[in-house]
Amino acid sequence: MATFYPLIRNGGGSLFLILLSCVFLVSSLLCVLGRPATFEQDFRATWSESHIRHIDQGRTIQLMLDQSSGCGFASKVKYMFGRVSMKIKLVPGDSAGTVTAFYMNSDTDSVRDELDFEFLGNRSGQPYTVQTNVYAHGKGNREQRVNLWFDPSADFHTYTILWNHKHIVFSVDDFPIRVYKNNEAKGVPYPKMQAMGVYSTLWEADNWATRGGLEKIDWSKAPFNAYYKDFDIEGCSVPGPASCSSNPSNWWEGAAYQELSAIQARRYRWVRINHVVYDYCQDKSRFPVTPPECLAGI
Repeated sequence: MATFYPLIRNGGGSLFLILLSCVFLVSSLLCVLGRPATFEQDFRATWSESHIRHIDQGRTIQLMLDQSSGCGFASKVKYMFGRVSMKIKLVPGDSAGTVTAFYMNSDTDSVRDELDFEFLGNRSGQPYTVQTNVYAHGKGNREQRVNLWFDPSADFHTYTILWNHKHIVFSVDDFPIRVYKNNEAKGVPYPKMQAMGVYSTLWEADNWATRGGLEKIDWSKAPFNAYYKDFDIEGCSVPGPASCSSNPSNWWEGAAYQELSAIQARRYRWVRINHVVYDYCQDKSRFPVTPPECLAGI
């Protein structure tokens, strides 16, 4: 008899499908099987495939936005808990009015769960802002914004979402920029019932993206291009064994991932003190009554 726990894992910049725990009771042999995979095998275009370009034999993906269309892609399967990361090089120069997004989404309409990175374009010379948001059981409006402390269009940087039963951590180059804790015990919804796919899009949103919509997109600068590589998805694929997502032996459920390390905590405090430019928890015009998760600690 064999038991399989399908995971997707990155190795050397390419994707690997890891079939773990092929356990044969007769011989007590543990088998670890793997296959190299390309972008085409694990992702699909969701919007305007003609604007998606494959570079370096598919190891790097270019998304393009012009006046005719933006574009996007998504994973072919959904995942339940784990870690997702991508290296992204954002739109350079005058990118005002553009949004480059990397997110997880349950694709379940009004009761959706969603974890968002949205990179808001800027006028040349202004800092790039990344907006994060968390939807749980259909409720969102939990935006926070951080001005990045480097030029994210000059080179690739790693953007990561860690999602386990204890918390969700958004990180930039191993610097946590947001932590959303599981406070269900205090009546705060937490995404744990629905698997989510991995998505990315590049699109025009000049009605809100840059300075609240005051800065409009300059189409004379088009096309706008963003680049992706080193996709890394480690989690329980759905459909798959139901026991996988509740298995406490999954590495992302381990003690080292239940809270930030001392180094991560110091980096998190530095980001929060120096680079947060908007936090819905502090926005009394939108929330006269402080949302419960803000009081419970995020």
